[in-house]
Amino acid sequence: MIRAAIVGLGRWGRALVNAVTGPAEAARPSGLHFALAVTRTRASAEAFCREKNIALVDSYDDILRDPDIDAVVLATPHSQHQAQALAAIAARKHVFVEKPLTLDLVSARAVADAAHRTGLILAVGFTRRFHPSVGELRARLANGRLGDVVSLVAQHTTSTAQFIAPDNWRATADEAPGGALTAVGVHALDHMIEFAGRVRDLRAITTRYYPGGASDDTTTVMLRFAGGATGLLFCSVATATNFSFAAYGTKGLAEITRADLSHFRFAPASTAAPTGLVTAPPEEVVENSGFDMLHEQMTAFARTIRDGNSYPVPIGDVLHGMAVFDAIVESAKRGGEAIEVKE
Repeated sequence: MIRAAIVGLGRWGRALVNAVTGPAEAARPSGLHFALAVTRTRASAEAFCREKNIALVDSYDDILRDPDIDAVVLATPHSQHQAQALAAIAARKHVFVEKPLTLDLVSARAVADAAHRTGLILAVGFTRRFHPSVGELRARLANGRLGDVVSLVAQHTTSTAQFIAPDNWRATADEAPGGALTAVGVHALDHMIEFAGRVRDLRAITTRYYPGGASDDTTTVMLRFAGGATGLLFCSVATATNFSFAAYGTKGLAEITRADLSHFRFAPASTAAPTGLVTAPPEEVVENSGFDMLHEQMTAFARTIRDGNSYPVPIGDVLHGMAVFDAIVESAKRGGEAIEVKE
């Protein structure tokens, strides 16, 4: 059993704890147990920790000094990730950090290099990679049914901007330099990197629609990949909640839709010229409702520590994503100017 500490018990930190204490855990144990916790607002977390049988300590140093803690899970403000992760690695703890790893490539690489030097696991929370609908798309690319990737089109939106208090860290421009990218868009970007490879250059614009917000809440990005594919990413926290990810290939179209990623369809390309109206061949549809991505993610983290294997989200992809992140921020600052992605 991997003994872990949760750092940060806001909405998302509690979701990670619930993932290994809920129904999915009872059906298939993750191999990870949260033994300790620390959070900025202790009083608000005491009842939750009692319910989950987690010892709530006074400081992060208390966790780092505990020899019985194997790993730390960081669900803290993005700007704190680098220092917290480096401290955990120095204390010989494996690290799981919520996305984004940090807020720029330089700091992200510093964390990755430190983990590599010590042989410790560094995992980043791109939880959607674990969903079976994403696995369906991955399989059709691997077996050749999709063909070569032509273009990727993604939308990831929520209505959450209206519920974030002005003094919440998520509302500050420093914590969200790419508009909605840090909150939601990085997930779709991660899928694009997995399925189309490295990004060569891009254009991005960010805008603000929710009144009173301190940071931009909507982001649109056009991407060109080194392998020849193109991409279009739209993300926002100021509209209705939605998710869609479409991979257009030379032999077909694979698409994931719905907020919980539960609907997958594959439409093969036509193999004969039309004789009248253009019609499409029959589609394949796969439904994957009720899947617990967070439980699967934490199970993979525990298994990677236990077995010494590679975590399913390669750190090379994460670092390239940070390079793309830097380029998106720079392009948005310049009003959508084309920016080359540099690593």
